[in-house]
Amino acid sequence: MIKINLLPARKPKRQAEPGMQPLMVGVGALAVAAVATALLVDLPKRSDLSNLRGLNSDLDSQIAAKKKQLDGYDMLKAAKEQADKRLDSIKRLNTVKITPAGVLHELGKILTPGQGINAGPTQSTAMLAKTTGVNADPNKHFAIDWDPTHVWLTSFVDQNGWFRMEGGAQSESDVIQLSKRLQASVYFNEIAPSNGERVADRETGMQYVHFTITGRVAY
Repeated sequence: MIKINLLPARKPKRQAEPGMQPLMVGVGALAVAAVATALLVDLPKRSDLSNLRGLNSDLDSQIAAKKKQLDGYDMLKAAKEQADKRLDSIKRLNTVKITPAGVLHELGKILTPGQGINAGPTQSTAMLAKTTGVNADPNKHFAIDWDPTHVWLTSFVDQNGWFRMEGGAQSESDVIQLSKRLQASVYFNEIAPSNGERVADRETGMQYVHFTITGRVAY
């Protein structure tokens, strides 16, 4: 007798292909490593970065607060420096006794060759800043190496505080240098040099510039 089996036949279990199991293990290991890296490395770095940003924000706030507290400090400092300069000028002027003898001594200093302490005009601190240095006023700045022997005086008349000075010079530039030194001195004010006139010496016939300078003596 013929028997017919109607039950489905069982399929044999598929076995993993050779080499697949090690590959799956490797992928799993990589995934575990990635998670470990994120937990052990990336997250702490992110946390540190966040902390640093917080510290920077706090420092910016503190700096802004300090700047607000110092608002106007630069103006006060500049005003104090100006006041100190004025006080220094006043003290310097008070120590200078301007007398007829002192005026003649000052002229002697101005007409003395050299660059030492005994040569050149007696200047206030404010005037010194205008006659020397990189920020000197070109209208008041005078050449340090000028030779005053290029100038000689023939008369000096002081009348009620106003003076008239006459003399000779080798050139117009020498008259300008003398005028700038008189203007820089604390002994003289309102210096006004006249246009020099070139003349000839009667005895030698040599040409020179005859000049006249007027101004006030700071008595």
